[in-house]
Amino acid sequence: MNEDTFNTSLRGFLKKVGITSQREIEKAVRDALADGRLEGHEKLPAKVVLTVGGVGLTHEITAEIELG
Repeated sequence: MNEDTFNTSLRGFLKKVGITSQREIEKAVRDALADGRLEGHEKLPAKVVLTVGGVGLTHEITAEIELG
């Protein structure tokens, strides 16, 4: 395995996940605020399930996203 190639590829994947996830969450929250489903002070439960084929990895991350 080439460590540099692996690390570069992994960082690229994580960057894409982070940027895309942030955009989607921000859009969903703004839409929910606009149509009255949220008031703006909630704590939202969040969960990500990461899977990587070929190595049998499934990892779940849970947290709360606080609006204010």
